[in-house]
Amino acid sequence: MSRKSERLVNLTIALLATKRWITKSEIFGTIDGYDGEADAKERMFERDKEDLRNLGIDIEVGTFDPLFEDEAGYRIRSENYRLNFDLLTSREFSLISMAIQSWRGAVLGSSALSALVKLKSLGIDSDLDAIGTNVPHIKISDSNFAAVIDAIAERRIISFTYLGPELEEQSRVIEPYGAGTRAGRWYVAGRDLDRRDLRLFRMDRIDSEVHPQGKADSYAIPADFHMHTMLDFHSQNLNAVIRVRRDKAHSLRTQSQLISEDDEWSTLNYPYLYEADLVRAVLWHLDDAYIIEPPSAVVAIQTALNEIVKLHG
Repeated sequence: MSRKSERLVNLTIALLATKRWITKSEIFGTIDGYDGEADAKERMFERDKEDLRNLGIDIEVGTFDPLFEDEAGYRIRSENYRLNFDLLTSREFSLISMAIQSWRGAVLGSSALSALVKLKSLGIDSDLDAIGTNVPHIKISDSNFAAVIDAIAERRIISFTYLGPELEEQSRVIEPYGAGTRAGRWYVAGRDLDRRDLRLFRMDRIDSEVHPQGKADSYAIPADFHMHTMLDFHSQNLNAVIRVRRDKAHSLRTQSQLISEDDEWSTLNYPYLYEADLVRAVLWHLDDAYIIEPPSAVVAIQTALNEIVKLHG
């Protein structure tokens, strides 16, 4: 685990275990890694808070006495930091096994315990039970989870092989912005450098090791990026109406709902996330499939066909 990732874990532990608000001065004095001048610590802390938000960890801000202008304090409520493990399949569960192992190691690690001891010396009681280290554990682990989290924290580009809608292998290079879970699946979001667009990737479809590339701090996460917004948007799949020839295009059929059928064609409701992926999936089947709706996809596939004609005649 990188030094910054370790600091983020230790910050989360301290804010989660505390029984009261912790001020910035107390954080800077107890958690290793906040070095340098006051301004540098402030910038580091603000960036750490944003990184935790991008990982789906909400930090509450409050004061000891709302009637007085006390220094603001911070904490994480344990009830907002729970995952329903019953929703996970064994494969999906394996994806967070590495995080669980790293978490346990962090809780029992010297630097994390040192922070809690320092908080105790300041009169700030901590509750290790609130952290919830006694969670289900399996031996399978996925180092990609740790690699993705480290890359987000370090602002480092990553590359990997990804299984597309047709389970074809795709080489992806992205600037990772955030990671999160929805409906029992883990996702990483970031800017796809080849497609020059913001994309969302299911971690269980990453079919290789995640490789870091280049130097740290090679990009900035946009101020308007929020992982929960990305997950909310993509949890509502778009739908296209397509027609496929009878007994053809089975890969499209398996992902669709039948609307109607005649002697030659089936009309299907096909869910998709990205229009470009929809166009590629339909083009793969040549004249055995075509798009009826949405109109923008009809135009896109016509444009793609015209480009193919220009290139190949």
